[in-house]
Amino acid sequence: MKYKKPPISIEDQINLLVSRGMDISDRDRASRYLSHISYFRLRGYWIPFETPGDGKDHHFKDGTDFDSVLELYLFDRKFRLLILEAIERVEVSFRAHFANELGILYGSHFYLDTKYISNHNIHKKLMDSLKTEIERSDEVFIEHYLKTYDDPFFPPVWAAAEIMSLGQLSKWFRNIKSRTDRNRVARSFGIDQSILESFMHHLTVVRNVTAHHGRLWNRRLPVTMKLPENPSELASMLNPKTGRYIGNTVIMLGYFLKQISPGTTWPLRMRQLIDDSPGIRPAAMGFHENWKDLSW
Repeated sequence: MKYKKPPISIEDQINLLVSRGMDISDRDRASRYLSHISYFRLRGYWIPFETPGDGKDHHFKDGTDFDSVLELYLFDRKFRLLILEAIERVEVSFRAHFANELGILYGSHFYLDTKYISNHNIHKKLMDSLKTEIERSDEVFIEHYLKTYDDPFFPPVWAAAEIMSLGQLSKWFRNIKSRTDRNRVARSFGIDQSILESFMHHLTVVRNVTAHHGRLWNRRLPVTMKLPENPSELASMLNPKTGRYIGNTVIMLGYFLKQISPGTTWPLRMRQLIDDSPGIRPAAMGFHENWKDLSW
């Protein structure tokens, strides 16, 4: 079927929402937000307010107002920023442990040696990607290395890891041949290497959503992650029935941050954000019903 819907003005967008049952008491305010956020982006936040099974008419439930939709949008914005803050801390720590644990054990350029690598084809692709990153990097430490040394072309692992994307770094970690070596990195976080590998891949997807300012709070994520059985305290906080939603991600990030910085206030701030948002249903995010009782 060919797409035939014409673009409509902000005023007509407001009229359409009102005709479908949304209460908009301040049209000027709604116009301002729609002009800066866009109808299409904001639409993802009013879908929960639509009448179930309404088909293509998209009528709203009784009592739906623009302010409630906007509150949900603003909550998600704050939520994404908190998630991005946590991912940054975890990513930086993961880089450091990957480089330090394995670099000290096997040397500054161990990652060039295929005897430490599981899949040589994947290794070649990762090396090609890293070469591209090195050639276009404007990091001072990369420029210094290239000006000072010519053998090998690639910098030591502690420098190389800093210019790898989280997605690339997670692939490097997954491609380390020795499970024992992978566990050397994972034990820094008190978990098994398989859990760390899965979680880093999962975080790559979540980070991409947050970096592009996508709706996150109730998004059905394209990848799940392997849930840990140990430590038992962490395992008890996770919900195995909602693997494609963000609730387990929040719990895992809180756990990682406590390993990195025991005095972190992040779990408290996350809980406070959700508590202060009465329109948010934690169950829609994938949390346990008793999420407030969980030991963050």
